[in-house]
Amino acid sequence: MRPSRHTSNEFELELREIRGQLVAMGARCERAVQLAIAAFLDRDEAKVAEVVAIDEKVNQDEIELDEMAVRVLALRQPVAYDLRFIASTLKFVTDLERIADEAVNIAERVETLKKAAEVPPVFDIPKMGRLAQKMLREALDAFVEGDEERARKVLTADDEVDALYSETLRAVLTWMSAHPNDIPAAMCVASASKYLERIADHATNLAEHVIYLEKGDDVRHRRSPQ
Repeated sequence: MRPSRHTSNEFELELREIRGQLVAMGARCERAVQLAIAAFLDRDEAKVAEVVAIDEKVNQDEIELDEMAVRVLALRQPVAYDLRFIASTLKFVTDLERIADEAVNIAERVETLKKAAEVPPVFDIPKMGRLAQKMLREALDAFVEGDEERARKVLTADDEVDALYSETLRAVLTWMSAHPNDIPAAMCVASASKYLERIADHATNLAEHVIYLEKGDDVRHRRSPQ
């Protein structure tokens, strides 16, 4: 359970500032993923530029939040929930920054697609995109609400994204064998599906951080192998 107040008002304000900036960083990542998927499906270069701009801001968020968290560790010597919060912050920013990077990777495939003589089918990319976005949204909402049970539900969704990635990769390979002149474009679809699979993995990591934050329970690597 989160502490209701601290003896130091300055400490309380510092924690609130970190939490607020984390939420803002998460919202930017959500927007970057949304735009990247739309850019890929619509081959929209304007959206590509938006994704790159958001990524630059997310990179700055990472630097600032790291500095804020380290300063609190050094000056406040937090314990219990507050210590878990600062430790989780340092992990959160890493996963969020990588999610924004993966969004850029998806968006950057647009240039190759636009040059293709025959654009390949996108197969399960739209469904993967919807699922990955939902996982990210649920993980971030679980953080905002301190909802450990909601975070645990994110963990179970990753398997479906993994299955869709495997199906998409097989479909792309089959398509490439029949369209040898458009292999670069087909590889863009394969790459985009891999980047979405990684976004889902990072969303899973975020959910694990929430569980640790709220319950002190480290659930990493605990799921049964399929």
